[in-house]
Amino acid sequence: MTTETVDSKQLEQSLIDIAVESWRFLKLFARVVNRLDAGEGARYVSQLRYFQKKMEESLDASGLKLVNVEGQLFDPGMAASPLNIGDFAPDDHLLVDQMVEPIILGPEGLKKQGTVMLRKVHA
Repeated sequence: MTTETVDSKQLEQSLIDIAVESWRFLKLFARVVNRLDAGEGARYVSQLRYFQKKMEESLDASGLKLVNVEGQLFDPGMAASPLNIGDFAPDDHLLVDQMVEPIILGPEGLKKQGTVMLRKVHA
């Protein structure tokens, strides 16, 4: 491996780390804004959307994409590790209730596996 390849891999990993932490911050900030009254919260919602858009544009420029699977039926083949899978029976129908960390894809496939919390789907 050349020094340039190592530097490129380190740069990509740093970008992935910053993207994950930014994603976590966005989720936290969104929860805080949702607790504000409508008039006060509206101003912050637009700033939140702007930050999210800029983050996605920066990742796109590097060939990376954040994937959020909240609300989707859980599939064991998903690129996400469930933290609470032991709480359910093998025949339970499960839904991704919360993303703890996003999935990150690159041009050649998976760059970082996500982490999720599941809940049982009641039929």
